[in-house]
Amino acid sequence: MSKFKRWMILFIVSSALLLIVMDMTILYTAMPTLTHDLGATASQKLWILNGYSLVMAGLLPAMGTLGDRLGYKRVFSIGLVIFSIASLIAAFAPNPYVLIASRVLLAVGASIMMPATMAIVRVTFTDPRELGLAIGIWGAIASGGAGLGPIVGGLLLEYFSWGSVFLLNLPIALLGFVLTLLLVPQHEGNKNKKFDLTSSIQIMIALVTLIYALKESTRREGSITLAIIGAVVGIVALVIFIRRQNRSADPLIDLSLFKIPLFTTGFLTALVGLFGQTGIQYIVTQRLQLVEGFSPLLAGVYTLTIPFAAVIAAPVTGMLLNRFNVIHIKGVVLFIAAVGLGIYLVQFDSGLAGQILGLALFGAGLGGGMTVASHSIMSSAPYEKAGMAASMEGVGYEVGGATGIAIIGSLSGLVYTLSMKIPTGLDVPSNVKDSLDEALIVAEGLPGSASETVKQAARFAFDQSFSAVIAAVTVLLVVSSIIIILMGARSKKKVVKDSVH
Repeated sequence: MSKFKRWMILFIVSSALLLIVMDMTILYTAMPTLTHDLGATASQKLWILNGYSLVMAGLLPAMGTLGDRLGYKRVFSIGLVIFSIASLIAAFAPNPYVLIASRVLLAVGASIMMPATMAIVRVTFTDPRELGLAIGIWGAIASGGAGLGPIVGGLLLEYFSWGSVFLLNLPIALLGFVLTLLLVPQHEGNKNKKFDLTSSIQIMIALVTLIYALKESTRREGSITLAIIGAVVGIVALVIFIRRQNRSADPLIDLSLFKIPLFTTGFLTALVGLFGQTGIQYIVTQRLQLVEGFSPLLAGVYTLTIPFAAVIAAPVTGMLLNRFNVIHIKGVVLFIAAVGLGIYLVQFDSGLAGQILGLALFGAGLGGGMTVASHSIMSSAPYEKAGMAASMEGVGYEVGGATGIAIIGSLSGLVYTLSMKIPTGLDVPSNVKDSLDEALIVAEGLPGSASETVKQAARFAFDQSFSAVIAAVTVLLVVSSIIIILMGARSKKKVVKDSVH
């Protein structure tokens, strides 16, 4: 295969990956407008955002195996078609329920495509140096694309309705489909590879019910009974899934891969990295629009620092992989992200230069993290399990993204509710304590002084929740960095001990 064709194939799969990861975050700047136009509740908002990532995370393992079985080109093309149809439905959704359903269908198409993108890269680039650079570019797209989502959404909303954020997918997906048919070689796959949809449904039930339990337990008028039921169902489904994998001769997810430190630390880095990036970008763009009064476009431009730094750091990190201990690199880049977020925490209400520095370090750390995570996961898995390994990486991204929005959104909502004090003498609906945007909608219908009083109280409560969330994610990144470095040190001692014996 010619060098030009190899890099064209990388361009094709990277374009599809860009759409997949952008759709995780492109609604961030659109949510205030979308909420207002469709009348979405706080709960519906979370499912509009979470439905995509949760369904993807549940389906990815099965779809990675499907690629190993049917061939990566075939499943990649099918995924592009489903993704395009779902985008068209989402663009013209008349209510929150149709939008949630279309986001679920988008997740089906994305889950089919995503493992195939990395698997195609793995089988296309056989030279180790080229593969390292290709994975670095893939990692830059994975982290930078998620970061570009808010600014692309903001730019579209400046001139078009919120449905345009989905229509954007159509021309890119169509071009990718045509180029795939023309350039990507056919991989026949292994017909003996088992497609275990039952396991996929089990893990999806576990993820959805656990996230539901978390959301219900932190909602202002949430039902503790429903939260407990959701948690129990989720834990039982997860236990059944793990037992099924351990008994299967051809598991959907080979859990023995987690015995490999390189694989485990790579998965953890992907999980924590996307948790931090999606959660932080979501809450930052919400604050910029609802507290600072930024337009969707300006809010997107403000957060552009994160993907810009990530895109620069990812290939640079890729070039360092063969020179330093890979596990230690993961710990260092997560610590850099934590330092950046800590700087932003003390600067978000003051100097612009400090805010940009903080977000740049945060983005650079996460961009480097995505690259080294991809390299570790794919290089530690056997060649014949490329699809499974790629799907596991995708699971890390999607679970991280979904839990980032769910946990950070729920924590933010909880602190907001506790901090929101309705001024004495004001008769306002109780939903002003659910979320800032709902409080602002209520304030629109109040007379001048009362309206301004509610707005000020709600924005103060949101800033309290904002600080709590930034601090919590900073601590998580530091702890994860330390854990990964310790795992690297332990695995190194084990290798030395085994070599002695």
